[in-house]
Amino acid sequence: MNADDVALRSSPSPTGKSARTGLRPWAWPRSAAGMVLGGLFFAASLTPSLLPRPALFQGLLSGLCLAAGYALGAGAAWLWHRLRLPSPHGRIAAPIRATAMTASALLALLFLAKVDDWQDSVRRLMGLEPVPEHHPATILLVALLAFALLRAAAGLVRLILVRLKRHAPQRFPPVAARILGLLATVLIVWAIASGIVFRAGLHLADSSYRELDSLIEPDHAAPADPGKTGSPASLLDWEDLGRAGREYIAAGPSARDIGAFLRRPALEPIRVYAGLRSGGSAAERARVAASELERTGGFRRSVLVVITPTGTGWVDPAAIDTLEYLHAGDVASVAVQYSYLASPVSLLVEPGYGAEASRALLREVHARWRRLPRGERPKLYLYGLSLGALSSEASTALPELTEAPIDGAFWVGPPFPSRIWRSVTAARSTGSPAWLPRIGDGSRFRFTSQRNAISIPGARWGPTRIVYLQYASDPVTFFEARSFYRRPEWMTPPRGPDVSPHLRWYPVVTFMQLLADIALFGSAPKGFGHTFHPAHHVDAWIAVTEAQGWPSAQVERLKRHLSAPPTPPPGAAATAPQG
Repeated sequence: MNADDVALRSSPSPTGKSARTGLRPWAWPRSAAGMVLGGLFFAASLTPSLLPRPALFQGLLSGLCLAAGYALGAGAAWLWHRLRLPSPHGRIAAPIRATAMTASALLALLFLAKVDDWQDSVRRLMGLEPVPEHHPATILLVALLAFALLRAAAGLVRLILVRLKRHAPQRFPPVAARILGLLATVLIVWAIASGIVFRAGLHLADSSYRELDSLIEPDHAAPADPGKTGSPASLLDWEDLGRAGREYIAAGPSARDIGAFLRRPALEPIRVYAGLRSGGSAAERARVAASELERTGGFRRSVLVVITPTGTGWVDPAAIDTLEYLHAGDVASVAVQYSYLASPVSLLVEPGYGAEASRALLREVHARWRRLPRGERPKLYLYGLSLGALSSEASTALPELTEAPIDGAFWVGPPFPSRIWRSVTAARSTGSPAWLPRIGDGSRFRFTSQRNAISIPGARWGPTRIVYLQYASDPVTFFEARSFYRRPEWMTPPRGPDVSPHLRWYPVVTFMQLLADIALFGSAPKGFGHTFHPAHHVDAWIAVTEAQGWPSAQVERLKRHLSAPPTPPPGAAATAPQG
């Protein structure tokens, strides 16, 4: 029997101390196997993943990985001894444990010395400056602090379990106590695993943000033009649009802006937005938005886009501004807000959070669009970014679309649970990478990235055109729960041009690194990660909507124009992109 066995099998005595080791009930048993695996996990966590990580965040991640490795190692040692499998004993046991722990610690220090170089390998691909200063000491200190806090929390849980085990038999018969304890444990684990606790918190936080948004003074003045949503003639009150909705309505290019760029007359784009306070339910908000679209003449435009916003209600101007320039303002778009929370928050807890709103809006718009004579209908398209892309995908399951299908869709940064995206990617042609798949003859689905990959030699579009814009360095798209135990396909060569060549797959650790990357989703520069460059929308919209009269020189000029920093109007508050 070795030290691991003694520590892990020790039991509390009536005095509150371990009968064999003298440890108190809350003390964490010291495990050589846990220390070895924890050190290996710590070392692996220092290697690069998809996004660059600040030193403090890297330290926190490494501390979590150290704790995970320790727990797995200690648990494996416990199981090994419970099964009475052979293990080193006697005089050779201590040297073997010491050698293993020393090797693990040395490897961790070696990897710690290389951490800045590995982070620079990601930063260079994204055009960022190298890490400004060396951070190994900071990372190590933060990691050890995080590990100590987790160890203390685990000790508290162990103390509670010891107390329950000691007092339960006094109130219940032994068999009943074991059954009740088992049931309680199963219910708690099930509640957490199924997301009940997190979902309740999600909806509570969403309600809180709704109340907070109602207290925020409008950052743009209500439009006076009766053709604008939020004007005195509108069916929707300006204050009820929420901050994201008011920004969307107020910030788009005008007919004058578009005409000046095109050097010819242009139409005033029509934008409709219903905020969360615009109706008591998703169906009610969809109805009033569709009625507002009719009032403003949106169904008389050549292009009509049904938008599903991100979790916060934000609509990326890089996408809609681009479309309005490409079609000289002859565009109507409509969006309905369904949340105030950032997309990754909803994505990890309740991926279908916005699907109901997206289906309700498409159903309302599609019903009115379908009543128009075929020759007078505008082209009908869908658009969504991030959680909006996932929810927009879900809306295409409406049975009404079978007889009167949409003309196309443009989905940007599809999150990993996206059903259509997953099935299409899995069916890609042999030899095409998972981060830029080629689907059959390319008549329905095409993918693009930083470099335009939509044009496929010999391929012809079918009646419905769907384009995905995604970056290989986007963790929101390429996170995989199965990376816990197997290497993701997108790591197979050839890799994306924005993925570090030093990225390696490690069981458990890669899973935790990708979760950390999701937390940093908005930190990448434009054109990388989950931050999409305006210029990369142009070719996609041209392909999806069949925009005519755009020679290559004019396309490049539009890309430069859209990429220029915007000039906010006087008195307008600057707002950062939101997920």
